[in-house]
Amino acid sequence: MIAKRCTHCNVPLLSLLWLWFQCWHPLLQNRRAHLLPFYAKALIADCKTQEKDPTFWNTWAQKTLKNALTLQTLNTNKAKNVILFLGDGMGVPTVTATRILKGQLSGHYGEETQLEMDKFPFVSLAKTYNTDAQVPDSAGTATAYLCGVKANEGTLGVSAAAVRSQCNTTKGNEVTSILKWAKDAGKSVGIVTTTRVNHATPSAAYAHCVDRDWYSDNEMPAEALMHGCKDIARQLFENIPNIDVIMGGGRKFMYPQNTSDVEYPTQPKMSGTRKDGRNLVQEWIDKMKDKKGNYVWNKQQLLSLNPNNVDYLLGLFEPSELAYELERNNDSDPSLTEMVDVAIKVLKKNQNGFYLLVEGGRIDHGHHEGKAKLALYDAVEMDRAIGRADLLTSIHETLTVVTADHSHVFTFGGYTLRGNSIFGLAPKVSDADQKPFTAISYGNGPGYKIVNGGRENISTVNYESSHYQAQAAVPLLSETHGGDDVAVFAKGPMAHLLHGIHEQNYIPHVMAYAACIGQNQNHCMSSESALLSQSRCRQE
Repeated sequence: MIAKRCTHCNVPLLSLLWLWFQCWHPLLQNRRAHLLPFYAKALIADCKTQEKDPTFWNTWAQKTLKNALTLQTLNTNKAKNVILFLGDGMGVPTVTATRILKGQLSGHYGEETQLEMDKFPFVSLAKTYNTDAQVPDSAGTATAYLCGVKANEGTLGVSAAAVRSQCNTTKGNEVTSILKWAKDAGKSVGIVTTTRVNHATPSAAYAHCVDRDWYSDNEMPAEALMHGCKDIARQLFENIPNIDVIMGGGRKFMYPQNTSDVEYPTQPKMSGTRKDGRNLVQEWIDKMKDKKGNYVWNKQQLLSLNPNNVDYLLGLFEPSELAYELERNNDSDPSLTEMVDVAIKVLKKNQNGFYLLVEGGRIDHGHHEGKAKLALYDAVEMDRAIGRADLLTSIHETLTVVTADHSHVFTFGGYTLRGNSIFGLAPKVSDADQKPFTAISYGNGPGYKIVNGGRENISTVNYESSHYQAQAAVPLLSETHGGDDVAVFAKGPMAHLLHGIHEQNYIPHVMAYAACIGQNQNHCMSSESALLSQSRCRQE
């Protein structure tokens, strides 16, 4: 933590250590409220002084240039492991705002902070449109970046020949995902999400479904059931047998209708939904009881596991989505970072390597609600998870990609001053209605409010609260996705192939090429033959 605070401005290390000790030592808890503002001011004041000197900027740029020159030697190793971090709805403005928030949480201005994803050497852009939509949804995009094929909105693991909600268009139009390619190649595979495990993003890794809303058979029309279509929860356990790690929410879709939830037994809306009477969790437990399989539903159970004694892990921590990071119960609910930590420790035992899909799924939900604070804190948590994965893997054998499925109509502006709270006000009132406004706003959404015939005066509300809905230009019950390109950050073997601007479905093809799985394996056999020949020559 201290090292990161020293990266931008050279505040004397002893001063930082002393300030940190006073702020965080348990014996001095009563002084924190007084000292933290002083701590932040000390950091910012020193930065302000250094930034006035051209030498500071020139030195920083030269260090960056020196690092960039090292990238001329490309990493063309075979990727033993492949990790995809997917920030649902994490468009470029969200990435920038997350960076500022992360810095401000550490006592900095924020703008100069580096996210973990910022450290990745290769960055490109992906075009996110669905085959039938200019502004996409999460199902069609998930099919693109997991299955390598663009698809219609609302459909999962099927080509564009399939029509949403029409069961009879499923058969013959199924497409497989990189998770299946990895499993077929002998790798361990895992899914970790903060949404339900049968939500759009994770579902495209294993399901073939013409409607993303068919979570269990309870949500399916009778006609679809009659024609033999399967709900998504059922497909999770049947389509790709023995997915090694599955963690997220969605418990209620696995249990028979009206089965009380283990955590919320008195709340009917949390009860099981299945009409077919199947208990998919118990079926999984019975199947895995002799295979070092473990089912957990809370943080204590998860963190008490010894990954060395676990080969298969099913963790369902909520009946539906997991809580937002800002509202998470730290005693009972695992963070995304904690789930990723356990997942990698379980998966990396396989000598053939692993594929892991990690979704920060509630970034998207926060934006839909117009609650930017919830969205951005979840994005900061996903960045922490990226950092944890970095510590547990090696760049020499692990390809890591961070991207988003789509953007949102989220933005921030208003000529805010350096270090302005990302959730704060613009420095001047509007010159049109003479009312203050926050830097953050949405193009549409539930934050649109008219009071006494005009825009709401936000000086009368707590605009920095977690549930404040930022003002929007167009009234909608739920804010919409954006149609802009999204960033793709990459590091590790063959990461340089993610460059420029590409279609979103290009992503899994690169990842598969790097790992020598899927359809592009000729280069792997050539490389292995060359290595074998070199070895024989040395022996002779």
